[in-house]
Amino acid sequence: MTASANWNEGGLKLTGGQLFEPGKGLISNPGLLVRNGRIEAVGEQAQAAESAATLDAAGQVIAPGFIDLCCNLREPGNGQKGNIASETRAAAHGGFTTVCASPETSPVNDSGAVTNLILDSVASRGVVRVLPIGAITRGLDGDMLSDMAGLKAAGCVAVGNGSRGVRNARILRRCMAYAQTFGLTVMFSPENTALAADGYAHDGQVTTRLGLLGIPEVAETAAVMEMLLLAEETGVRLHLSQLSCARSVEMLAQARDRGVKVTADVAMHQLVFTESALAGFDSRFHVRPPLRGESDRQALVAGVRDGVIDAIVSQHQPHDSAAKQAPLPATEPGLSSIESVLSLGLELVQNHELELPDLLRALTAGPAAVLGREVALTAGAAADLCLFDPDGHWQPSAATLLSAGRHAPVLERALPGEVKLTLVAGRTAWQAPGTPL
Repeated sequence: MTASANWNEGGLKLTGGQLFEPGKGLISNPGLLVRNGRIEAVGEQAQAAESAATLDAAGQVIAPGFIDLCCNLREPGNGQKGNIASETRAAAHGGFTTVCASPETSPVNDSGAVTNLILDSVASRGVVRVLPIGAITRGLDGDMLSDMAGLKAAGCVAVGNGSRGVRNARILRRCMAYAQTFGLTVMFSPENTALAADGYAHDGQVTTRLGLLGIPEVAETAAVMEMLLLAEETGVRLHLSQLSCARSVEMLAQARDRGVKVTADVAMHQLVFTESALAGFDSRFHVRPPLRGESDRQALVAGVRDGVIDAIVSQHQPHDSAAKQAPLPATEPGLSSIESVLSLGLELVQNHELELPDLLRALTAGPAAVLGREVALTAGAAADLCLFDPDGHWQPSAATLLSAGRHAPVLERALPGEVKLTLVAGRTAWQAPGTPL
C-alpha cells in the first residue's frame, strides 16, 4: 500500500519508540515533528506542538531514510524488467529514501541528455530521491572516456563502470585522472575481466562438484590492488563497490592506513549467503561478483562491523521471469533485493553477527558520507525517514513484492523487520497496511 499524504501545514508528530541518531546510536524518542518537508522540532518543542496527526511509534525504530549506492532502475530500457515507478516504490517499501541509479541503462547513461531523461522520469513517476551515476566510459565499453563534465552538470553524483570491468589499465588511469579534475568520485566494481573470463560462480568446492565455470577470488583482488595503486597516484576519490572477498577487505584497510582516499560497500546478499546457495542450481543466486566462501562472508561482516566497509547496498537488479528460468549458466545475474535488505540485516543482528546500530550506520550515515553528505534526525534536516518494527514480520511473495522482479533472495518465508512508514521530504512514499495515520 502506498499513500500520498504530504505533511505540510498540519504536520505529523512521532512519539514513542527509539531514534537512530548517527554518532549516538539508539536513543529514546523525545518526540519528533515533521512539517513542510523537514523535521521541524525534536524534543519538548515537538511534544508541545499542535499537529494534524500523531503516530505512536512504541516498540519501533525511527531512522534516517536508507541510502542505496547501487540500484538498477531499468529505465530507460527494458520495461519488462521494471521501471522508475515500480522500482522506486519497491525502494520505499524497503525503507530507502535515496537510491543511486546505475549507469547500466539502455541507452547507457553516458551523456547529460540521458541523465536529464532519467531525472525527468523521476520527477513525474518516482517516489524516492534518485541520484544518477554516470558511465565513466562511452557505452560502458571501457574504451573512450565519457563526457564527465556534462554528466556532472546534468546531476550525476559520481561516475562508474556499473558491473563491467575496464579492460585496459591505461584507460582506467586516464579515467581516474580525468574524474579527479572535476572532483568526481569514481565507483568501480572491481573485476579483472581476463581472470573472470566466462565464469559465473565462485571458483570453489561448489563449482567443482557441480561442474560450473568458476570466477577465482584473484579476479577481484587483482583489480582491487590495481585500482588502489592508480587512485593513490591520481588522487581521485575511489569507491570500491560490491566487494566479495576477505583479501579485498584487508587491502582496503591497508590502503586507508596509507592515506588513500577510498571507500567501499558490500551487497547485503554477500553478508548473508555463500556459494552453497547455488548447490541446488538456484538461478536466483547467479550474481556478480559471485557468492564466495564462508570465510569471505565472515570477513565482509567484520568489515561492516569495524567500519572498514562504509556501506551496505542492495545491488538491486530486477529481471523478468524468463531471465531467471533458463539453465543456470544461461541466466542473467542479479537479485531483486531492495525490499529485503533491512530484513536480512536484522537476521544478522539476531544471529549476533552485527549490532543494530552498525547495520543502520551502514544503511544511512555510511553511504551518505560516500556521497559527501550528512544525515541526522535534528531540527531543520530533510524529513527523509524510515519507521520500522524490528519485531514485526512480513513474507516476500508475488503478492507482497512491489518490484517488477520477483526473484528475491528469500521467498515464502517470514522475515523480521516490517517497514511501517517511509517519508521522503515529508511525503508518504510507503505506508504499511494497518499503520494508523
